[in-house]
Amino acid sequence: MGQLRDTMMHDLELTGYVAHTRLLYLNSIRDFAKFFRRSPSEMGAGEVRAWVGHLTKEGGIGPQRIRQHMAALKFLYTKTLFKPEAVSFLSWPSDPQTLPVVLAADEVQRLLDALVKPKYRVFFTTLYVTGLRVSEACQLETRDIDAARGVIHVRHGKGKKERFVMLSPRLLAILRAYWVLERPPAPWLFASAAKSDRHLNPDTARRAIRLAAIQARLDKKVTPHVLRHSFATHLLESGTQLRVIQVLLGHNTIKTTTRYARVSTELIAKTKSPIDSLKTG
Repeated sequence: MGQLRDTMMHDLELTGYVAHTRLLYLNSIRDFAKFFRRSPSEMGAGEVRAWVGHLTKEGGIGPQRIRQHMAALKFLYTKTLFKPEAVSFLSWPSDPQTLPVVLAADEVQRLLDALVKPKYRVFFTTLYVTGLRVSEACQLETRDIDAARGVIHVRHGKGKKERFVMLSPRLLAILRAYWVLERPPAPWLFASAAKSDRHLNPDTARRAIRLAAIQARLDKKVTPHVLRHSFATHLLESGTQLRVIQVLLGHNTIKTTTRYARVSTELIAKTKSPIDSLKTG
């Protein structure tokens, strides 16, 4: 199993998978091998089918984690072991169609006010007014702030895709005041408190916003991604076109962005009802 793990790791690196995804895939294959107490190279479609059935019925995990297990199996058997027939039957389970959590503007303000440390207040302000993912914001460098053009260069987007997001004059002023106060070590805009040569850890940021939500007495489950949802929804409610929001968020397809139209209560409330055209007593 050790040699197979090394080979798969090499294949994952060559394909361009990030370290976090590589670890997830390798752990999935480790669990698969441990379940049957055999090397995956000695197994095929029967064992894969049984393993997926176990995960689905008894694994106690959600659709997203099952998809990760399936993706790991598919990569192993198609790219590393050259046995595509072992996974050709796999089809991804879909997530329940739930609406993303969105904060109202006053709730966003309460959340930001509850962040005592200036670094975290500025960090999450940046998240909200740009729609960045937490990992993207953590890896921002001072050179990414393009004041002349009024944009922020996102170099570490999902799938290694770069893009630009808007930099409002107000956010620029906030970032400049923060930089003067904190003097974060180069090149990071938001550096780790534990290791100054590294950027802010996303898990540290998640803990900070979770505590702030408690302090703000918000009755919603608040994560950094909730600020991204709120950014998109509030832009939509202010009249920004979906296509523009798609580009700002870095979505590959407009289909991903259209879900925000489903959660915009303001737009829903403004929609004219057919009853308004009826002549009723």
